[in-house]
Amino acid sequence: MPDTSVFIDRTFVGTAPLSAPDLRPGTHTILLSPAGHESRSEQVEIVAGEERVFAVSFMEIRLDAAIDVIHKHTFGSCAGRLRASPGGVTYATADRSDAFTVALTDLETFEVDYLNANLRLKIRRGKTYNFTDPDGNADRLFVFHRDVEKARERLVRSPGRGPGGGR
Repeated sequence: MPDTSVFIDRTFVGTAPLSAPDLRPGTHTILLSPAGHESRSEQVEIVAGEERVFAVSFMEIRLDAAIDVIHKHTFGSCAGRLRASPGGVTYATADRSDAFTVALTDLETFEVDYLNANLRLKIRRGKTYNFTDPDGNADRLFVFHRDVEKARERLVRSPGRGPGGGR
């Protein structure tokens, strides 16, 4: 599968297809991590002089969610649209200096305050954004958050992804 990162014993060795001729005999952990899909990890026994070929199927992580929002600034606000895919969350607005794209695994905080109809998004080592629905409808924020969080949890839970996961 295109854009599949390959890790052997938690060390990135390249993008599939590839060969690892210098791999020593013994037990190794092979991790295949394709973009937009759950990673697969297997323990394999490598025997000297034996060639191993791996054919693996992956579970696709699906996400295509969008919502119109108001970005609340310290003073004032601006209207825009949040869109989420397995590749991340994008905020598009007329004020290009306020727009951003962030990988799902780089969200430090992603939560809904239902009573205050607020979606809070903090980028790891970056800014915090507070969004509300143009009509004050917390239900739409909740549904967007739920859909994104489900995909995000699958990506973060996948071996080789997220903080400290080798990616």
